[in-house]
Amino acid sequence: MIVGILKEKNGDQRVAMLPESVQTLIGMKAEVWVESGAGDGAFASDTAYADIQASIKSRTEILANADLIIGIEGLREDDSAKNGAVLLAQLQPLFNKEKMATFASKGLSVFSLDAIPRTTRAQAMDVLSSQANLAGYKAVILAAHHYPRLFPMLMTAAGTVTPAKVLILGAGVAGLQAIATAKRLGAVVEVFDTRPAVKEEVMSLGAKFVEVEGAADASKAGGYAVEQSEEYKQKQAAKIFEHVIKSDIVITTAQIPGRKAPILVTKAMLEKMKQGSVIIDLAASTGGNCELTENAKIVDFNGVKIVGNSTLPSDTSSDASKLYGKNIINFLKLIIDKEGNLHLNFEDDLVKGCCISHNGEIVHDGVKTN
Repeated sequence: MIVGILKEKNGDQRVAMLPESVQTLIGMKAEVWVESGAGDGAFASDTAYADIQASIKSRTEILANADLIIGIEGLREDDSAKNGAVLLAQLQPLFNKEKMATFASKGLSVFSLDAIPRTTRAQAMDVLSSQANLAGYKAVILAAHHYPRLFPMLMTAAGTVTPAKVLILGAGVAGLQAIATAKRLGAVVEVFDTRPAVKEEVMSLGAKFVEVEGAADASKAGGYAVEQSEEYKQKQAAKIFEHVIKSDIVITTAQIPGRKAPILVTKAMLEKMKQGSVIIDLAASTGGNCELTENAKIVDFNGVKIVGNSTLPSDTSSDASKLYGKNIINFLKLIIDKEGNLHLNFEDDLVKGCCISHNGEIVHDGVKTN
């Protein structure tokens, strides 16, 4: 079986597998072809792959011959893989239904690891968590870069510098890492989340939990946020307004699978924020949590910087690629047999759960009905 590793597009510096993961894959009896230059952005040269017996090939050669194609963002619009090939990537299938239908029409079996059921057994394959962890860390570092003051309190002969006030909206994996990083830098941290169950985790990291009563039950949403009632949204907006206008840094991470990101920071809130304040919006690619967010851009509104960036893991390309590759290897152990051949066992709930298309049809319930 030939496994192809593709070079990422749109400036993403990551690669789906570093040489260490490719070596593990070769040990599973697969023949691995790597697109020339695929690892350059993550400091993995073609020579490093060749030294472990991977073959360096062109993109065209890989697409024409690979039985299994592995990437992060998947295929480009002008890519043409061979009929019956398996594609494994992070595809945001609920937001890209037309693209998924196109893949199905081309006879591709598509697996999107960001759709894997969020169970205990799937944790080692959870690319969303591994990449969000890095995004949460990098969001705070980026905020510190743009913020014109200091994060920690400093007591000097010239006077006292007060600590930055950081508000984090969303206490998922990215939010929790952002809390830990902001606290290490000496900030005072407050956190809002619609899920009361995360309060204990937030407080254990030394942050204050901002609570709004009446949230919809999210216990069956696999760790994600859920759509809230209009009454709750009104109370939520009032509470967030109260805390946003007092904050120096706001980091937003709230997303709902298959839907536009909820607007949590409105223009009215921005008008009341202090000049020099910074918003880092990690939900920019799905519309953003801030009303004025523009994806992949920095917007200056009355002296408030709004940074729309959903690709922060790419800025830590080496570690991001390392973690992503380990997630991939753990999943491949479910679909590659001892002889190194593909074995798509749809009796396995994890394999079935992240399969988007197979045999020319969309098979994922969420993509079919969403």
